[in-house]
Amino acid sequence: MERLPKIGIPIIIGIIILIIVIAKSAVTIDSGEAGVLFKTFGEGVVVDEPPLAEGFHIVAPWNKVFIYEVRQQELFEKMKVLSSNGLEIQIDASAWYEPVYSDLGKLHQNLGENYLQRVIQPAIRSAARSVVGRYTPEQLYSSKRDAIQDEIFEETKLILEKQFVQLNEVLVRDVTLPNTIKEAIERKLRQEQESLEYEFRLVTASKEAEKVRIEAQGKADANRILSASLTDKILQDKGIDATIKLSQSSNSKVIVIGSGDSGMPIILGNQ
Repeated sequence: MERLPKIGIPIIIGIIILIIVIAKSAVTIDSGEAGVLFKTFGEGVVVDEPPLAEGFHIVAPWNKVFIYEVRQQELFEKMKVLSSNGLEIQIDASAWYEPVYSDLGKLHQNLGENYLQRVIQPAIRSAARSVVGRYTPEQLYSSKRDAIQDEIFEETKLILEKQFVQLNEVLVRDVTLPNTIKEAIERKLRQEQESLEYEFRLVTASKEAEKVRIEAQGKADANRILSASLTDKILQDKGIDATIKLSQSSNSKVIVIGSGDSGMPIILGNQ
């Protein structure tokens, strides 16, 4: 009985040491994350194996695990760049990016955990300077907003092509010009709009005048044709037809035959 405590103490100590070792060796990787294993007594960063996935892992206590977020992330940038004529323009842009999952070990080995500041920010700033420098402030303010967004995306993507980072989208949220330039552009756009409206009114008035002229010409041509076709004989025949119809009506009247101009009847009624 006296020897049992002496045997139990080493066992208890061993259990405690085992628990400590397991605790130091246990790694839990949360949702949307992945781990890069660093072998202290091996080849260092493991780059030829997939990264550690989500969940619970046991690693040797002398090794290390570096955890990275592998979900899509957003970088928001306010950049001051120069237009083609040297004016300072402020661009507010967002970049959606994520590390390439299969190359996470290489990303850690070559760039480290602050890869955002090392490659992504310099890349988007360089692309923005290059793209905006090809346009005038007026183009940036009005017609070329979508174009510069696409071009910044393509140039940034090209820079990051071999940096183990995947660029998903670049969004240009705002283009801010100096107030004097902005006011001048807005004034010019208003004048252009007013000029277009004036030209539209002129075209409309011209078309309306042409319509009236055509209608008047049509009436004149119709009257000329009608006048040319009305001979004395036709007028007499029509007068006789009208006289016959009037004589058949119930209203009292006096018809004097052959007493009017060209021998037309004169009709005397009660009105």
